[in-house]
Amino acid sequence: MPNMTELKVHPELAQTVRFIPTLPFHRTWFVKVVQSLQRIWPSAKGAEGITIDTCALSNASIRVYQPTGVHCGAALLWMHGGGLVSGRAAQDDTLCSAYARELGLIVVSVDYRLAPAQPFPAALNDCHEAWQWLVASADRFGIDPARIALSGQSAGGGLAASLAQRLTDEGDGTPACVALFCPMLDDRTSTNMALDPLNHKIWNNRSNRACWSAYLQQSPGGAQVAPYAVPARREDLSGLPKTWIGIGDIDLFYQECLAYAQRLCQFDVECSLYVVSGAPHAFETIAPRAQVTRKLFAANFRFLQQSLGLPTVERE
Repeated sequence: MPNMTELKVHPELAQTVRFIPTLPFHRTWFVKVVQSLQRIWPSAKGAEGITIDTCALSNASIRVYQPTGVHCGAALLWMHGGGLVSGRAAQDDTLCSAYARELGLIVVSVDYRLAPAQPFPAALNDCHEAWQWLVASADRFGIDPARIALSGQSAGGGLAASLAQRLTDEGDGTPACVALFCPMLDDRTSTNMALDPLNHKIWNNRSNRACWSAYLQQSPGGAQVAPYAVPARREDLSGLPKTWIGIGDIDLFYQECLAYAQRLCQFDVECSLYVVSGAPHAFETIAPRAQVTRKLFAANFRFLQQSLGLPTVERE
């Protein structure tokens, strides 16, 4: 592990990261401004070789990305990031379109409700309903329900992990696999005040603490949390789907991801942890063309290809 007092950024990412501010999600006014701006976020109508449609759920909506050509009979349910208090499905149009086009997947992205106005379990319930919608629509899309992956980034990665736990307990279909990018897994990280002065790039511990508080509607790190609210708090991880986690080692979430991966292995769950040295939170979004990002997605693609039985197509 690197010297966390330095938080030295990988040379390929340094130039980009230096211009990216650490956003003050611990400020209530900032969250309100971001949420207001995201309501008018432009939505793509499609991309080359892809159609994008929006469908309503009971309390939320989903975006559906379909290849215009032949698809592979598998699907991916995606959950966006944003600290559980911000973000929209449309922010990941480029990424979800890439999954659909390059892997031949049907991709469904959840526009889930946000805290603090809609705290736990609203977002997770929306993701659960999106899963049910996707499974119920399997015949319509030519999807094998046994070949559906769960995936997400940051807060969305945490929701994907929680959804996998809930589906495992309920027996409401079993995801083929779970793929998590820098997932937000453990509220207890935010209680470690020694992390505050490090001011991690992109996402720091003050924002982490504020967003967990907004989502849980209580101070993070308490003795009790509701089932599925905090995926790392689950005691028994046995029976969960095979899991892939991609994380940078100067990401605030690095230690909690490492601990979760180790615990999955202890419970005989197949887990692959892909660590990028000197990479801060969500580096794959802010530096999509960097070689370290390309390697990250190449590893992610291989995992999905193997887990979903897809043709092997190497990503450049």
